Amino acid sequence: MTKSTYLLILLLILVAGCASKALPPIVVQIPDREIDFSTEVKPLLDKRCVVCHSCYNSPCQLKLSSFEGVDRGGTKNAIYQATRLTTMDPTRLFIDAQTTKEWRGKDFFSVTESQSEVGTNNSIMLQLLSHKMKNPISTGEYYSEAEDLTCSETDIELGGYLEKHPNRGMPFGFPPLTEKEFEIIAGWLAQGAKGPDSVEQAALTAPAPADIESIKQWEVFLNQDDPKHAMTARYLYEHLFLAHIKFGTTTNTYYELIRSKTPVGKPIDLINTVRPYDPPGTNQFYYRFRKIHSTIVHKTHMVFQLDEAKMTRVKELFIEPEWLLKPHRVGYEQKMSANPFASFEQIPPRARYQFLLDNVHYFIMTFIRGPVCRGQVALDVIDDHFWVMFLDPDHDLSVQYPAFLKLQQKNLIMPTDQGSHFPVFKLIDNQYHHAVMRYFEARQDFYLSHHLYTDGLGYDSIWKGDQASDAPLLTVYRHFDSASVHKGILGELPKTMWVIDYPLLERIYYALVAGFDVYGTLGHQLAVRLYMDTLRVEGETYFLDFLPQEKRKGLMQSWYEGVDFKDIHTFPGKMTSKIDFSTDNQKREFVESIVNDQILSSTNIDFDPINYFFNGQEHPPLPEQYNEINDYLQGLRAISTPSSPFFTHFSDHNTNLAYLRIRTRDGQNMVVSIIVNRWHDNVTYLFGEDKELHSTKDRADFIQGFVGSYPNNFFDVHENDVHDFLDLLSNFHETEEDMKRFRKYVVNRADDDFWEHYDWFQQQFNVEQPVNSGLFDLNRYNFIAAPRELLDVER
Repeated sequence: MTKSTYLLILLLILVAGCASKALPPIVVQIPDREIDFSTEVKPLLDKRCVVCHSCYNSPCQLKLSSFEGVDRGGTKNAIYQATRLTTMDPTRLFIDAQTTKEWRGKDFFSVTESQSEVGTNNSIMLQLLSHKMKNPISTGEYYSEAEDLTCSETDIELGGYLEKHPNRGMPFGFPPLTEKEFEIIAGWLAQGAKGPDSVEQAALTAPAPADIESIKQWEVFLNQDDPKHAMTARYLYEHLFLAHIKFGTTTNTYYELIRSKTPVGKPIDLINTVRPYDPPGTNQFYYRFRKIHSTIVHKTHMVFQLDEAKMTRVKELFIEPEWLLKPHRVGYEQKMSANPFASFEQIPPRARYQFLLDNVHYFIMTFIRGPVCRGQVALDVIDDHFWVMFLDPDHDLSVQYPAFLKLQQKNLIMPTDQGSHFPVFKLIDNQYHHAVMRYFEARQDFYLSHHLYTDGLGYDSIWKGDQASDAPLLTVYRHFDSASVHKGILGELPKTMWVIDYPLLERIYYALVAGFDVYGTLGHQLAVRLYMDTLRVEGETYFLDFLPQEKRKGLMQSWYEGVDFKDIHTFPGKMTSKIDFSTDNQKREFVESIVNDQILSSTNIDFDPINYFFNGQEHPPLPEQYNEINDYLQGLRAISTPSSPFFTHFSDHNTNLAYLRIRTRDGQNMVVSIIVNRWHDNVTYLFGEDKELHSTKDRADFIQGFVGSYPNNFFDVHENDVHDFLDLLSNFHETEEDMKRFRKYVVNRADDDFWEHYDWFQQQFNVEQPVNSGLFDLNRYNFIAAPRELLDVER
């Protein structure tokens, strides 16, 4: 035997000696009654597990928001791989596989099955829950997307992981289940982890009786054979495939619009394409509504209402007008179907744009809260806070002169026409960048040369809204790697603003929503990211076109500090502004005139009473007493100054969004969202975002009610302590005394009563927003776990 062989054997012995041991099975008292999944287990999973396990970024892709997700289990295959050079096989629950066997074929493993003898259980789920019960203290750092987390498939793998990380049982970095909760889950697992029976499953998936007539009405409309209805239905489907459809009833039951191989009246046979405009694979298909029976989580809950009024409006916009061409069906050739200006050119642009404007809050939301749950990949392309306005259709050249769109069709291409695999080398000489810049310049020149606009654009060129439900002004907040969009204008005057016209709105939607594939390659995701850079600049430029010509370049440059003007890739309009400004702050004057004199008053859009300061207004002092709601609002307004000490010190990306509960002496409660807006010198970076941040320019907004889906912190403040709390935020110096005061109010993830606080905020959200609420996500909750008893702090 050679020396090298001896060494190899010795190495194998050492490795074997260090190998992890399987975790011992958990002794379980089998219940003397049947534990029901729907009424006992699912509510527990919703409250304690779905809050982290419900999206693409769920650890191990383990989605626990339905029995189907529980049964599917987890996988070691990560969706987010920044260097992926080949596309990933999609693993969308309810779409890409339908049975347990099919999911096992896609490398998913069970987390509920046990191989131990009767009276014990060694399932992955119970082992993680039990380990947390035995090791209840959470301490240290808990990143839900850390590289060293486990997707253990066996109890041996799990044993090795927990031996290395003894404080990482489940719930991850939060308090354990109660004894009663644990016994319910353990009993259910011991009884075989059964789900709904066939009768219960049928009831889960069946439409609500009150919605049946509406479903029938819309399915009949969408499936008419004539080309005009067929192309209208295709346009609606491609724009509503992410929507949680709510019909005009009081059921609060939601549906998704899908394509099926089977007609109305037959069980749905889903067509599971990656994109809504991908070929359906069959000559005959049908648009159908499928009930959503998973737990609703807020981050993906984008509600779109279909009722009688919407049916009338759709017919008014699409069916009644004469089209630009004789209506005809269009095929699904990849490059054409990826370009809505080609595939839908026969439909008048006015109809398309007005439909988008009627529902613009929803469509901007799809870009902000769409298919990417790990949002930093998509959201580092926008500033932390900006306002969005829209060009009025009567002043949109693409609407008034559809031939312009036809002429520019080749310049309106998007990188998504390459599918999910965009070759990285094509980014070297990016034809899509060159195309969008050619369109950008042509559009600006067309406005200048057309006789109607030689005097420039004025207030009348901004869309004012047509009815009370419209949202002609929107606020976008970015919360690092998540974001939210809100009707109206929230916060102080932001650094940047956008004005969006029809071609820009449609391209944002098709590039970032309809055409984006979270399973795509590095090249695909990078190409979309770079393309969105140009679209952002376009929107900012269209806003600047309303300001004095001599001011535009300087303002744009101030938004991109450290970037040469030529590298911003903008074409400021050469026409003069039609507006006579009377102040030196034209940006503020423009917005104030739009809100005060132009916007349809019934939309109820007005300036934020806490955070917005008109020219010359100063921050008020902190109130001496807090006796009514106006006192609280004044206190919050007093500390909303830029570079407030507290927000300067707490500049980590895990401190962007917090919910504050103020308990008043009369037993009432007030909820305020605290939003930290990080100042970015520019947002053109691909890497090293921290280099472009300036914490001394950060600002906080205080919004009554709930903003966002991913709270980073909860604060619980009694009325008697409001003065101390606001004084702390206003004069924070990170001394030990200040930190002790801070810990009195913040709810740390390790606190024994954490779940009590979470449940309260969640219930309050459900009460305040019964249609649009859903479960908050705790994957972004502040990652530092510091047990209160170890800090000697009392609340």
